[in-house]
Amino acid sequence: MITGKDFYNVMTAMVPLYVAMVLAYGSIKWWRIFSPEQCAGINRFVATFAVPLLSFNFIASNNPYDMNLRFIAADTLQKIIILVVLAIWSNVTKRGCLEWAITLFSLSTLPNTLVMGIPLFQGMYGDSSGTLMIQIVFFQGIVWYTLLLVLFELRTARMLFAEQFPDTADTIVSVHVDSDVMSLDGRQEPIETEADIIEDGKIHVTVRKSSSFSKYRSLSFITTALSDHTNIEIYSLPNSTKKHMQRDSISNYPDFYSTTASGGGRNSNFGASAVLDRSASVGGNPKFYVGGTRIGDYPAPNYEIFSHTSSMPRNVAVNASVDGHDHIEVELTVPRRKVENHRETEEEYLEKDEFSFENRGTYNQHEGDVVGEEKPKTSPRASVMIRILFTMVWRKLIRNPNTYASVIGLIWSLVSYRWNIKMPAIIAQSISIMSNTGLGMSMFSLGLFMALQPRVISCGKRVAASAMAVKFLIGPGVMAAASFAVGLRGVILQIAIVQAALPLGIVPFVFAKEYNVHPEILSTSVIFGMVVALPVTLIFYILLGL
Repeated sequence: MITGKDFYNVMTAMVPLYVAMVLAYGSIKWWRIFSPEQCAGINRFVATFAVPLLSFNFIASNNPYDMNLRFIAADTLQKIIILVVLAIWSNVTKRGCLEWAITLFSLSTLPNTLVMGIPLFQGMYGDSSGTLMIQIVFFQGIVWYTLLLVLFELRTARMLFAEQFPDTADTIVSVHVDSDVMSLDGRQEPIETEADIIEDGKIHVTVRKSSSFSKYRSLSFITTALSDHTNIEIYSLPNSTKKHMQRDSISNYPDFYSTTASGGGRNSNFGASAVLDRSASVGGNPKFYVGGTRIGDYPAPNYEIFSHTSSMPRNVAVNASVDGHDHIEVELTVPRRKVENHRETEEEYLEKDEFSFENRGTYNQHEGDVVGEEKPKTSPRASVMIRILFTMVWRKLIRNPNTYASVIGLIWSLVSYRWNIKMPAIIAQSISIMSNTGLGMSMFSLGLFMALQPRVISCGKRVAASAMAVKFLIGPGVMAAASFAVGLRGVILQIAIVQAALPLGIVPFVFAKEYNVHPEILSTSVIFGMVVALPVTLIFYILLGL
């Protein structure tokens, strides 16, 4: 039976975290203390220093020789059960697809254990439960987030082969990815493929950065300015690049869009036109105007600009022309009414999906149409796919500070508890002073994230309700079954179930945003999940304690 003291202990552990989150939210929404650039700096600090050092401190202080193997087995079994079911569904049924399998796996199995779980369970079940959470944190960071990366890169690899080699993928014997290519989806940086056919008809593929990337970068100011002043997310390519795209069928260009715009932004205060005035420039730098208002200086040749918004099913062409006075005028053909009603259009579009597990499709950048995720008529060899996945995932992992923090923390704990070696005080204090900021800054960063989103529920109410059902019902339900199967009983069984009911972690959303796989659903799950986390976990805590 839950006593008043138990409830007070839980509130003592959780309220300070929510205070940090509310302060961050108010700093943006109410007091306007931080700019988006400053928020990005805070988030960078959290991701680079605070959270990795917090993870290291927890893992290094945990005795790896005294792990609860049944608890780990229950958590592992829950994830395997869900993964197998989703794999069968996505490969056997007509409505199954890899995109939804990734999203459902993230929602049901990857809670925010590090930031929310450790303090919450220490308040609920005492310090010993914190040790169990640390064990989950390690496996989640090293095993399950890595698996999530594999699934995302598998999706991008399949899309690459489907687009570039729909009929010849089975003849590919090797794929070389240049060392500066960090992802196959080409969203962060454009990539292109080159195929060499040898005498026996086999294909050797090379993936490299697009040679047109530097030309795209030269237009970043113009596209950002147009995005800020017209409420339209824009990507731009030179005319020569567009011709190259039409000529070279194996070039893969990304869907360029502003990562800071979250689907809404400001409504347009200007008409659908912009002027780049080079005759009024100083020192050869042109003046860039939108709606008659000068917004900056920028040197640019004649470009054709393309635009899209997430609320419209087609890319909208925006034509740029140069007159005899060396002016470049950009005509935006998007109807003003559609731009101003962007939010409503987006919600209606997402509501139509109704969490039907259908793949809504991705933009075909060459034609401007929405198409489903293409499946190759032929599939590459398993050895080719394994090598390319290993290459891309490894490159992501070695650039992630959490990877080093978890691995080094485990190595130190193995050495420390095996030979009873203590960390030198000067090193321990240096780590501690930074890791102590981890919990507070992580919650502060989540508050900033919430404040920067246009809405708490950005994916439609029915979709959000379905996502919450997956998160707070299916995940804990499967965990309960897995825990019974491995023989967990009593308090540890309760901890396992409540742990599965924690809100979604931020890492799955970061991946979803990077790879553009249902980011609006994961965003809603993170934000709304944090809001309802305390009452939901308390309900589980009380019911399981009866």
